[in-house]
Amino acid sequence: MRLALEHGVENVTAEGIAMAADVAPRTFHNYFASKEEAIVGELVDRATGFADALRARPAGEPIWDALQHAIVAVLSESPEGGLVDRVARMRMLKTTRLLLAQQLTVFEQLHRMLVEAVAERTGTDAERDIYPQLLASVAAIAVKAAMHVWEASDGSVSLVDVATDALAQLRAGLPEPEVRT
Repeated sequence: MRLALEHGVENVTAEGIAMAADVAPRTFHNYFASKEEAIVGELVDRATGFADALRARPAGEPIWDALQHAIVAVLSESPEGGLVDRVARMRMLKTTRLLLAQQLTVFEQLHRMLVEAVAERTGTDAERDIYPQLLASVAAIAVKAAMHVWEASDGSVSLVDVATDALAQLRAGLPEPEVRT
């Protein structure tokens, strides 16, 4: 990610990433199929963090509360770099064609992990029941929408606050917003 931000995605190579990580190119290819996969690697870690945080919540906690606490916990973690760097990362991921397919793959991984975690918590079947599919989908979309609003604000609004609001609106049945005058 750092190399892509500094030099542009198109100027980053698998060999360059391996060199920066002080590993052999062969070692790089043992872990990543492409430079794009490596660049968005931290997103995979975050996706795993959502499901892990949900599983770590107390067993008797209502699913919506557990989901909100898990998402807030992961979004509250500070990635490397400051606010400006975090906004730049989001913009690069959103606007770079080479990374879009990889982002979709990460989004699908997040969805699958959340479906399984929701099914475990609710005693439903991840494959046969619609509830874990729906809840995981709306939670993932809420996070994605919150990140979009946050990025569009240049980080001037709290990502956690926007995500919390998104989940609260979904939980309330997504009531129509008040018309701004």
